[in-house]
Amino acid sequence: MNKEVKKIYHKHILKLIAAILICPCIVLLAYGLGKIILGQFIWYEDDFIYVLGKWIESKMVMFTTLATIFGGFCVGVFFVRKPFVYLSEVLQATGGLYQNREELIKFPPVLKDAENQLNHIRITMERNVRAAKEAEQRKNDLIVYLAHDLKTPLTSVIGYLTLLEDEPQISEELRQKYLQIALTKSEHLEDLINEFFEITRFNLSNLTLEVSSVNLTRMLEQITYEFKPLLTEKQLSFRLQMPKDYMMKCDVGKMQRVFDNLFRNAVNYSFSGGEIVVTVTEKENRIHIACENQGNTIPKEKLARIFEQFYRLDTARGTGTGGAGLGLAIAKEIVELHHGTIQAYSEDERIRFEIELPVL
Repeated sequence: MNKEVKKIYHKHILKLIAAILICPCIVLLAYGLGKIILGQFIWYEDDFIYVLGKWIESKMVMFTTLATIFGGFCVGVFFVRKPFVYLSEVLQATGGLYQNREELIKFPPVLKDAENQLNHIRITMERNVRAAKEAEQRKNDLIVYLAHDLKTPLTSVIGYLTLLEDEPQISEELRQKYLQIALTKSEHLEDLINEFFEITRFNLSNLTLEVSSVNLTRMLEQITYEFKPLLTEKQLSFRLQMPKDYMMKCDVGKMQRVFDNLFRNAVNYSFSGGEIVVTVTEKENRIHIACENQGNTIPKEKLARIFEQFYRLDTARGTGTGGAGLGLAIAKEIVELHHGTIQAYSEDERIRFEIELPVL
């Protein structure tokens, strides 16, 4: 039985017992006072009041019993009705949880705990509804933006291929230039299409872990090597600080995805000519991995939302940086599946991501 229900139950039982006891006490008190008062006078046997008093005295047990039954019945009806009144108020308030969200639920003082719980449910529900609407709006905006972005490179590809078809006598140099542009735009188009598939996979699949042992040092070196063209393009350098041939247990494929997302994020949001530093240490059976780069300081309000689905730091639809806004959200989910944590920090034009994982 709920604590609050027990309290109401015990309170009503005590009131009922008190009422049942009080009623006969009142009758006996009235009889005693009447006898004292009437005893101050001289009465004859044929006086009406004397006859009535004697009759009442002879029926005192009956009057006391009737008073007890009547009092118990009246009080019982009153207190039995009360819980139904409370139940009606609770049901009415529960049915109106989706309405008048700005108004708090008010109950009698005896239902204070129920009032607090329902108000907490209402506030939590309102917060969840608002978050769901914001997430849906971000997703809708993202799809609109991606649809627009898909059209732009596709138009360019069609345009340059049409030029090549319509002008067979075009110079070889110009032909190569048009083909290179068409190829670049096609690759960009492929990236955008992959983002659509990423959204579908992220929403419909449940991630599970397939743990195995891996040489983390070599994994990070390999991922770094794959980023070499992007690093060269932005004149960035990469420094890895960790023990040689460091072994760890994890889901290799998914952790590669985490590091790929972190490094890509670091490249996209680094100043040209800067340095990306990755540090790996182990302390108290916990693996600490930090990725730090030089870039524009991220405001606190954006830093707090950086791991949300479909959230992008650059709201402008530039093609140079930013994706679907899923990379860091997926990284966070993968890290948490490994019973780890991931945090982001930014100050003084430095951005730092820290991952902490248990040693499996």
